[in-house]
Amino acid sequence: MTGAVEKTGVARTLGYLAWVAVMAFFFANAEIQIEGGAGWATSLPTWRIENSIWLDIFWGGRAMTGYHAWVFTFMVLVFFAPLAFNGRWTWRDAGLAVAGLIVFWVCEDFLWFIINPAFGWARFNAVDAFWHKHWIWGAPVDYWGGLAVALLILVTRHWRRAK
Repeated sequence: MTGAVEKTGVARTLGYLAWVAVMAFFFANAEIQIEGGAGWATSLPTWRIENSIWLDIFWGGRAMTGYHAWVFTFMVLVFFAPLAFNGRWTWRDAGLAVAGLIVFWVCEDFLWFIINPAFGWARFNAVDAFWHKHWIWGAPVDYWGGLAVALLILVTRHWRRAK
């Protein structure tokens, strides 16, 4: 950047995360209309890959479906679109995109359960949400791990640079 002050304040990041949560709310509602009460695309006419060591390592043991492959890739493109079109690419901006993407998926998935008429808070558990195979402290492990990674990225992003 030449002559302009880079705006990376905490308030701006919190505003961004609030925007991400709003996007997650709308996407969760869209996904509820698509999936209904059959989470993780269990009733959609899409291909599925189940029981793979690679899914256990990188996908929390959940099935990979055609639906999720296309939706997850689309959302990566959405979050990285500003970097592709604003004329600059920095690690700080890429970190913000990755953190936003992680927060988006955690919020979207949680909201899918809470606002879905077929689920709600009472069915947000390991038995009813069987596609989330690993739970801790009342939520899927992916939520806690994802939020920890997002927090680490955001703290690093706002850490004062040595002069």
